[in-house]
Amino acid sequence: MFDWEKWSYDVIYLPIDVVWLWYAIKARAFWYFTPVNPTLIFAGFEGGSKKEMYEQLPAWCSPTSLYVNPEENIAKVNADMRQAGLNFPVVVKPDSGMWGVLFRVIKNENELELYHHQVGECYILQTFIDLSLEFSVFHIRYPGETKGIITGLIVKDYLHVTGSGSNTLAELVASHPSAKYKLDEMKKRHADSWQKIIPANEKYFLSRAGNHSSGAKFINLNHEIDQQLCDVFDRISNEAGQFYFGRYDLKCTSLEDLKAGKNIKILEYNGAGAAITHVFDRNMSYGAALKEIVKHWRHLYRIGKINHKNGVPYWSFMKGYRFMQKAKKNFKRMQEIDQSLI
Repeated sequence: MFDWEKWSYDVIYLPIDVVWLWYAIKARAFWYFTPVNPTLIFAGFEGGSKKEMYEQLPAWCSPTSLYVNPEENIAKVNADMRQAGLNFPVVVKPDSGMWGVLFRVIKNENELELYHHQVGECYILQTFIDLSLEFSVFHIRYPGETKGIITGLIVKDYLHVTGSGSNTLAELVASHPSAKYKLDEMKKRHADSWQKIIPANEKYFLSRAGNHSSGAKFINLNHEIDQQLCDVFDRISNEAGQFYFGRYDLKCTSLEDLKAGKNIKILEYNGAGAAITHVFDRNMSYGAALKEIVKHWRHLYRIGKINHKNGVPYWSFMKGYRFMQKAKKNFKRMQEIDQSLI
């Protein structure tokens, strides 16, 4: 069976682009999704602000976050960290970033200073959440309703190698089915441990970014979706206010605690452009994945139509086009910096 989940998104979506166009025609708006999440710029499709998102999430399930302008003096950043109660290690990521680009776990002041001077845009400095599991939950709620549905639940397996007690990290990476294709990147990222022998059965994480492009595996847990889990995310969604369509990426201690609404820390909320991650489980066929994506686009269209009738405007084609072009240009810039910071 071919590994379709490794294809680029443009190629994956190609057979169903006509469906997206059909909904745009029905809505008489190319960016028919823009009213879906009214309190997120561009409905959280692409290029939006993480700060905007974190400020709307309930405090009880959000990590402590500091918003940093790279023009600030680094001494002030360190002072602000202490005042906020943030201690190393911390997580940093650009305010408009995605796909794990320029995501780093920072261990000390020297690493923070290097990042601060090279990132080139406002960034988020955040508590490093050291909880055992990372989940994604896709939640959809219609305007005017307090109850929604969960359409996807996955747990993420970060890119890692397992020690043998006799092989170096370099040898383990070279024989890993995914990491071997990122050999130069891995060597730079893990230079201090590259020739170390990893103890038998020890997991060595090559990346802490829980996204597909960074090598994380997505394990579909849709069979675990129940009313108890829906109640938890209905609460979060309602407290956030107008988050109607999107995916919560979060850390938690266990699936049981997740269903009980305990020990949850939301890493990100991805809006209208959120990848439907449960389709990337390697056991799902390409045809089944496309059907699932189209099903989500139907919800996207319907929610957008309701909010538009309630007074939320569609973006004009040129407004959306300019926003997308600016976002893509900035993302390309961040990718280049990301490589230099390895």
